[in-house]
Order: sequence, then C-alpha cells, then structure tokens
Amino acid sequence: MAFNYSALLVLSMLVLLAVFYTQTVNVLKNQIDRHIASNSQRLLNDFIENGEASVAQQIKDILRDGVYSDTEIYLLVNPYGEKVIGNIPSIPHKAKNKEGMVETRVMRSGREAIGRMYIQQLPDGSKLVVGSDINHQLEIERLFDRASLIAGLIGLLMSIAGALLFRRELGQRLSGIHQIVTHIEAGDLSQRIPLLQQEDEFSRLSRDINSMLDQQQRLMDGVRHISNTIAHNLRTPMTRILLRLRKSEHEGTQARDEALQFALHEMEDLSVMFNKLLNLAEVESGTRRQTFSSISLNDVVADVLELYEPVAEEKSVQLTAVFEAEPVTNGDRELLASAIANLVDNALKYAGENAAVEVRTTTDTHGAAIIVRDNGSGIPAAELSRIGTHFYRLDRSRPGYGLGLASVLAIARLHGGNLEFSDAKPGLIVRMTLAPNPV
Repeated sequence: MAFNYSALLVLSMLVLLAVFYTQTVNVLKNQIDRHIASNSQRLLNDFIENGEASVAQQIKDILRDGVYSDTEIYLLVNPYGEKVIGNIPSIPHKAKNKEGMVETRVMRSGREAIGRMYIQQLPDGSKLVVGSDINHQLEIERLFDRASLIAGLIGLLMSIAGALLFRRELGQRLSGIHQIVTHIEAGDLSQRIPLLQQEDEFSRLSRDINSMLDQQQRLMDGVRHISNTIAHNLRTPMTRILLRLRKSEHEGTQARDEALQFALHEMEDLSVMFNKLLNLAEVESGTRRQTFSSISLNDVVADVLELYEPVAEEKSVQLTAVFEAEPVTNGDRELLASAIANLVDNALKYAGENAAVEVRTTTDTHGAAIIVRDNGSGIPAAELSRIGTHFYRLDRSRPGYGLGLASVLAIARLHGGNLEFSDAKPGLIVRMTLAPNPV
C-alpha cells in the first residue's frame, strides 16, 4: 500500500513535470515563431513596395546590427535558385520544395545547426527564408529532460525508501497488536494493548480494541459467575427435592403427596428463575432493539406509579413523581416500564414503613435520566459496586433471585445508558440514564 501511494506520488510529479515542460517549450517556440513571422511579413511588405534590392539591403543591415546575430537565419534566393544574400549557403535540401514553417538542419557560419525557418515565395518567384538557430532552445530542452529524469529517479528511490520505512513503522505498530491478539487467542483475556501518548489512528484503534477486550472480559466473567451461580442454585433445590422424595418412599401416602407438592413448588421456582434468565439473555443480546420507537418517559413513569400507588398506600409510603422536563428516548416501552417498575418495587420493598420514595425524570448532556430516591436504610458503600451483578442479593432472607437489578442494568445498556447507585444519606439514589438515540 505504501509503495502504491509512493508510485502514485512519483507519477503525479512526472505528470506535473511533463505539463511544465510542455508549457515551457511551447512558450519558447511561440516566441520564436512570432519573431520569425513578424520579420517575414515586414520583408515581404518591403519587397512588394521597393523590390528585391531593398529586401537585400534590409537583410544585410540586419545581419550587421549584432542583434540576435548568434541565432538569426536569413536567406534570399532569386527565381533561378541562386543566392542573393544571407548567412546560410542555400535552402536545405529537405525544405527546397516546402513553404511555411519548417525545422531542419542547416549550415550556418560554417557549423551545422538546427534551424526553425519560415519559407515563402515572393511575387517574382524568389524565395525568402527567415528563421532562427534553435540549438540553444534544444539544449535547454535536453537539460530539462536530464533534470526531469534525475528528479524522477531520485523521487522513485525516495518513494521506495519511504515505503520501506513506512512498512517498518507500520509493522512495529501492528506487532504489538499482533502479540496481544496471540496471547488473547491462547486464553489470556487480561492482556491489553499499550497506549502511546501520540493521538493517531493506531492509538484510537488500540483504545477501541482495549474497550472491546474489557467488555469481552466482563462478559466472560459474567458467564462464569452465572454458570457457577446457576449450578449452586440448581444443586440446593434439587438436593432438597431428592432428599424429600427419597424420604417419602418409606412413609405413607400423605407424606408422598406432600413430597410431590414440595417438588412441584421447587420446580416452579426454578422455572421462574430460568424464565428471568432467558428474558435477561434476550435483553443483553440486543435483539429487542428491533422494536425501538420514540417514547415519552414521563408517560411510562406515570403509568408505573399508578400501578404501584396501592402498594405504597398499603405500606404507608409516600410515592411522588417529579417531572423536570419532557425526556424522550428511542427504546422499547415494555422494557423501560419493566425497568422502572423494578426500581420502584425495590425502593418500596427496602425503604420500609412510612418512608418516602421519589421518582424524578430529567435530561442532561448525556441524555434522558430517571432517578429513584428513597430515605430508607440504604446500602453500605462497600456493597454499591456489586449491585446489578447476576444473582447478587444484599438481604438473602427476602425472597428473590438477585436478577432484578441485573435486568435493569441490561435494559439501561441496551438503550445506550447505564445504571448508577449513590448514597442518599439516608437512603439510596438510583439513576438510570438513557441515550436519546441509542445504537
């Protein structure tokens, strides 16, 4: 790729040189042609007015004045082809039967030269030749050709050297990425690409790859954690079911019926847990983005609070809503309602009797936000970072599976946002941000 760009650069330079060369040569030729044409026309007019003798005298005076004496060519021959006056012996053999502008070799002042001449026949049959020795111009052209060739070769060599240096630099920058990828392929997900201080495409690529690896490691850690937790959650109820059924084998019919009821209840709980896991997996996979549409968060919050008002009254909890703006997001109404309901349900559940729960909607530079605040006992600061982890429960004496806030976090991320927890002193503040147009 570097060599192709270098070759393109050299080709562009050669094209520019060719254009410059053509324009320069054309300017010199046009200048010479105009000078020749002007002198030819002047001598022709003089011949018409004053005859051959006057033209011969004009040529004689021109050849003696010392102006352009090193380049000018003049020749006047009579109708019989005999030289009358001039600084070349005769019309060149190749141009004897031609008229107009010709370019050929001539003998001038005893040396061979390349002449650019205008040959015209006079009214009496005589011929007038007016021209210029263009050896000097041809020498300039040859110098320009050599300079262009040398410049092209130097440019080509520099391009090759630049391509090799660029390839070396590119290889050094990519070797670090290659080594990291090799370690990751071997299973070491903790490897990250070192970031340099310079801000360029490779630094941005390295930063993006590191972000991808961070997300990959989080997902893998989550998978391992979920697998271990599912195995633990399955082992305990399955062990209870197995022990209860085995015990009922040696007891009466009533004991067996009770054991079957117990097994059904445990299996129903497991089924609920697996359904929650499947819903969570669907959200985390991003497939629900297909149902996204423009949604007013105030309407969703109002519907959820209307649903939970009876629960709040039963627990003597003051449930209020504060709408600071008209936040609009692009998302799934059902999922957002589920997430808000989960946050409100947790606040009502853990805030306690006679508490206050406030649900606020607002907008900021990051997008729309839903803030749920209570004045309950709150959560210890050391535990805040663990909230939202699959199967994590602060109070295991209460029923549940620890998937509610994990689901809310997944829904927030699906909508291009995040879930943040902070101490309300007293109580807890949960802030769910949503991007205006998540991708």
